Parts: sequence; C-alpha cells; structure tokens
Amino acid sequence: MPLAGELTSSLINRVADRYGLPAAGVLRLWTCRNSPARNDGGGVRADAEVVLNDAGRGVLAELCGVEPAVLARALPAFTVDDPKIGTGREAALAQARWRAAGAVAGEAAFACRLCTARRTGQVVRAVRYLPRWQRVCGRHGRWLLDADADQPLEHLDLRGVPEVVAAQRRWTGVARRAVRSGVAPEQAFTVAHAVVARWWEQALRWEQEEIWPRRLHLLAGGNAGPRLKWWRIVGREPAIFPEVVAVARALLEPGMAELARQASGGTRPRVRGAEDAFCRRMGERVGRTWLGPKLAADDGSPLHGFAGALVRARREVGPPGWRDDPWRLKRQQQPATMAGQLRVMAAEQQSGGSGTRWRATVSAEHRLHIEQMIGQAREHLVQLRGVHSGTTAEVARTLLQHLSHSAALIDQALVDTAAAAVAAGVALEEVAAWSRLPAQELTELVAASQDRG
Repeated sequence: MPLAGELTSSLINRVADRYGLPAAGVLRLWTCRNSPARNDGGGVRADAEVVLNDAGRGVLAELCGVEPAVLARALPAFTVDDPKIGTGREAALAQARWRAAGAVAGEAAFACRLCTARRTGQVVRAVRYLPRWQRVCGRHGRWLLDADADQPLEHLDLRGVPEVVAAQRRWTGVARRAVRSGVAPEQAFTVAHAVVARWWEQALRWEQEEIWPRRLHLLAGGNAGPRLKWWRIVGREPAIFPEVVAVARALLEPGMAELARQASGGTRPRVRGAEDAFCRRMGERVGRTWLGPKLAADDGSPLHGFAGALVRARREVGPPGWRDDPWRLKRQQQPATMAGQLRVMAAEQQSGGSGTRWRATVSAEHRLHIEQMIGQAREHLVQLRGVHSGTTAEVARTLLQHLSHSAALIDQALVDTAAAAVAAGVALEEVAAWSRLPAQELTELVAASQDRG
C-alpha cells in the first residue's frame, strides 16, 4: 500500500523490494523516456520522481493490486500529466518520465523508517512530499531531512530538543490564525523561515546567542566537533524551527503593523534606529531581548522588507507598485537550501577553499539558458557582417534591429548570470561591481527577472 504523500518512484522501489527484485527490473514495465537525476557519486537522487501516462498508471495499479483511485488519493504525482508521454502515437504504451520531485508536487523528505515499517511491514527507505512544517515525526522524535541533498542521513534525533517537537504542535494554531487573517499558511511560514534563516547565518557573530549552539550540538548527537560547518547546514532546519513558528505568529499579530509604522516614522519615513519597537518586539518573541538593535541595523533583510511593505500598504499615496504584498517573498531573499549549501561546501573543498565552482552551484538548466541567450546574440551579430548595401534607411534599419535584439539578449544574460551568482552566495556588492550596475538597480533587475521566470 502507498504511504500518504509518497513519491511514485518511492512506491515503485518499495514494490520492487517486496517482490525481491531490483528497482531497475520493475521499471522495465514502463518505457522510460529519460534518465533520473544522479548524485555526484553516481547514485540516483532520492528525490527523483517518475511521472506516468494513463497506460503507465494502469500498470502500477495492477502491480500494487489496488484501484487507480487509491493511488490517486495517496500519490501527489500520480495524476500529473506530461505531454511528452501523454499524447502522440505511442500514448497507448506504458510510459514514464523522470522529473525532480520539487518540480512536480513540492518539497520531498525522507519518511520515518519506523513509521513506514509500522504501516507497510517494510523497513526500507521511503520518500514523501512533506512541507517543512510537517517534518517532525512526533511518534519517534525525529526530524525528517530533505531528500534532494547528497548526504547519508535520513533524519535527526529530536529526543534532546523537545522544543522542536512542541513547535510543530504550535504551528497548527499559527496556521489557523493565518487563515483567519486572510493569509495562506504556507506564505506565513515561507516569510518567517526566510527571516530566521538570515539570523542563523548571522548568529556566528552574535556573542549573546546561546540557544542555537546548544540545540545544534544536541542534534549532532552531543557535539558537532570538527564538522561544525557541515552540521550547521544539515541541522539548520530543526534548529531554527521553534523560532520560525514564533516569528510567523508574531508577524500575523495585528499590532505589528502599527509598530512597523511607528518605527518607520509614520507619514514621514525615516531610517530605523536602534530603538526600533518593531524589531525589539520581534526579539522578545524569540526569547532574545538583546536582538532588537541587531535586527534594526540589518538593512535589506526579509524582516525589513516585510515591515516596509506593511507601512506602504497603510499609506494613502505612492507611485505605481508602491504597495507590495508583505507575504510575497522576493526570490533573492529566499534562503539557500541544504542541497545547495552542501554543493557549495563540496566545491570549496575541491578547490582548496578558494571559492565555489560555477557548475557545482548553478543548475544545468540555468547554465544552458544563459548559454543559449549568448549564442543567439552572437548569431545576430554575425549576420550583420556585409550588411552595407542598399539605401541608408534600409541598412540603418537592419543594423539597428539586429543590434537592439542582440543587446537585449546580452542584457538578460547579464541579469540571469548575476542572479545565479547571488543565489550561489556571492555578495551582491561584488556582483554589482562586476556588472557595472548600482547594487539597488541590480537587485530590482534580478527580482524582476526571477518573477518573470
């Protein structure tokens, strides 16, 4: 039987194990049109998902001995259609296509093996679609880790940090408050997560911070030791989870909008000071009364962006686009994933710590897109060779049209390259200097480009 929210590929792997067959042997029941994504070591990524056509769904239902409707209720990807296998002359064949789980139905995490054994009788690996606010297995005291990262752990032990388990129980109330406020719970969580993840990166410089180091060492089994950097990446999500829930609750409080307005100077905007009441209240909500001044000084943070959007929403006048949705997080403010950070760390180790490698930190799809734009611009410029015959107007029109199109492609390639560099962890100021653009202008261009994407 499938697990609720299980990846289709995970179910196929478990069925193969039940029959005592290799997964590759069972997959031969479908005509696979591509190959799954693999880790650097060569193994198939745990979050590699498979999408089936109608005929392929029938094969899986027969293999499992259940009705297709049962699989449709349990497997989020079961009813996802892919035009490349769902139409055409071969649509009647049982076909499959490999996709990344995140591009099909959301974030994927390892299932608790003990719960899987209790439900199915199999002590094997399973992967489910699980949002970050559902990563705690309360029955067994485990934090279920992302399945898209190339690392050996499936879960972290929470028995020494009961506040993480308690935070998931509190999240239910926060989600209800969000709904009453007209905010989607996932939006509230996403903004709060970005706020706290930024604090996590800065916390190494906070002498007063004592909660997170203690919690991280407990998650690491007592002492992170010489692998502190690795543990800070792998253990970030459970370590910050209680603060994420607390911040989400605080951001949903009606009084926070008024505090943000007062801190900004009301109708006369001013620079936030160390006595910023909004930031002071946020520090109090996470049990760190000393944190307010540090948050007030962190310009450009997701918290400042949220507060600014609240203030602009209450003003009566402003230019077009002045009023932002405070719950809409900008792409450049989204925290790096565990998988991305581990790739960066591996690249730094391979290069002797001298920096990250482009191929390790920028996806193949993004690299290909940039290369295609540069190639198109080059082709347009090559076509201009010898275009010097005809009337002055004809030659000028041809030259200007081709040059204009090439310039637009180069400009977009510049912005996309800058966005990739920033997402990989390169400082925005450095990227701005290399691209010869003001940092603020570059931020706006990157955000606009990502929004279109």
